[in-house]
Amino acid sequence: MRPALLVTADGAEFRGVSVGADGVTTGEAVFNTAMTGYQEVITDPSYLGQIVVMTAPHIGNYGVTADDAQADRIHCAGLVVRSLSRTRTGCRASGGLRDHLIDAGVVALSEVDTRRLTRHVRSRGAMPAAMGCDVDAAELQALAEAVPDMTGRDLASLVSTDRRYLVPAVGPRRATVAVFDFGVKREILDQLAIRGCEVQVFPAQTRAEEILALHPDGVFLSNGPGDPEPLTGPTEAVMGLLGRVPVFGICLGHQLMGLALGAATFKLPFGHHGANHPVRRLADGGIEITSQNHGFAVDLWSLTEQRPPPPRPGLPGPDRLPAAVTTRFGDAVATHQNLNDGTLEGLQCREVPAFSVQYHPEGAPGPHDSRGLFDRFMELMGVAGRSDAAPR
Repeated sequence: MRPALLVTADGAEFRGVSVGADGVTTGEAVFNTAMTGYQEVITDPSYLGQIVVMTAPHIGNYGVTADDAQADRIHCAGLVVRSLSRTRTGCRASGGLRDHLIDAGVVALSEVDTRRLTRHVRSRGAMPAAMGCDVDAAELQALAEAVPDMTGRDLASLVSTDRRYLVPAVGPRRATVAVFDFGVKREILDQLAIRGCEVQVFPAQTRAEEILALHPDGVFLSNGPGDPEPLTGPTEAVMGLLGRVPVFGICLGHQLMGLALGAATFKLPFGHHGANHPVRRLADGGIEITSQNHGFAVDLWSLTEQRPPPPRPGLPGPDRLPAAVTTRFGDAVATHQNLNDGTLEGLQCREVPAFSVQYHPEGAPGPHDSRGLFDRFMELMGVAGRSDAAPR
C-alpha cells in the first residue's frame, strides 16, 4: 500500500494509502452513512461521477459476492474509507473488497480521516475532488477544479441500457410493467418480478408512444445519477404517460415526475446518501427508515404563489411542505417528508394514477421498511399486492 492523497476543489488535503487501482480519479465527493451494504453502494449506477466517502469506520469485513451487485460493474468514481478490512469473514463472499476494486480499476483510499472529510463536505457542500498516488497536492487540486458541476449534467443516459430487455415474472405472470432505465438497480427489478410482474426494461430516451404500444399495466421510473432537468426527453415521455397508465417513480424517477407535473427541482447542499434516513409519512405520522442516494430534490412550492416558511430549530414540521398543489395533471399532495432537512420525499397525484418517492424502497442496501410501496403499485395497477415478497 502506497501513500495517497485526496484534495478537494477548495484545497483541503486528506492523506491516506492506496488500496485500489493505481492512478488518479476525479468526481464529486459525497459521504454515505450506511454501516453495511458497501457493495450495493459502489455498484449503484446513481453514484456515477461521484467519489463515495463511507462514514462507517470499518469497511470490507464480509467481502463481496455477485449476488449483492446492483449492476454489472462498479459505477462510483472512487471509494474512500477509514479502515479497509484485510480479511473477510462473510460466508457468502466470493472475494475481498480490495481485490474487487483493483480488478475493476477503481481508485480507493484507506487510512483517511473520513470524519474530518465528512464534516468538510457537510459544511462546505458536496464538491469536486481528485485523489490518487504519485501526484502532488497542487496537481490534484487543479484536476478537482476542472471537474464539471453536477448541475446541468445528463448522466442517466450514460448508465441506461441501450436496448430493450425482459426480466421474466417469478411464477405466474400477474402484470406487465414497463421500466424506464435511468440507472436501475437489480434489486428493483427483482422486487417487481417476485410479485409476478413481467418487466420490460426500456432505454432512458424511449418515447411515450413506444411504451404505450406495449399496453403495460404500469410504468416504473427508476433511480439514476445526475441532474433531472437536462432530461427533457424523459420528462416529455412521463407527461405523455400520466393519466394513461399507472406510474410509480423513485429517486431520479420521482424528480422527473415532479418536472412532468410542472414543479422545479434544486440541488441539495450535500445530498442524501445512506441507509438510515428517517422519513415521515404525512398521512399518519408514521416513520420509515429509508435508503437514499440523490443530490437533487423536488420543490413543490414552485407550483404555488407562496414562499416556503423559513427553517426553524428542531424537527422539521409538515408545514415545511405545501399541503396540496395544482399541477398540469390536476391536484397533487405531498406524502412523505425527510426529517433531517424537511424536504419532499414523496408525492401523489389525486386525479391520475401516479405516485413517487425520493428514496429507494427496495432497500439495497438498507432497511426494508418501504417495500410495501411495490405492493401499493400493484394495487394501483389493479393487481393485489404480495406483502410476503422477499429479497433474493
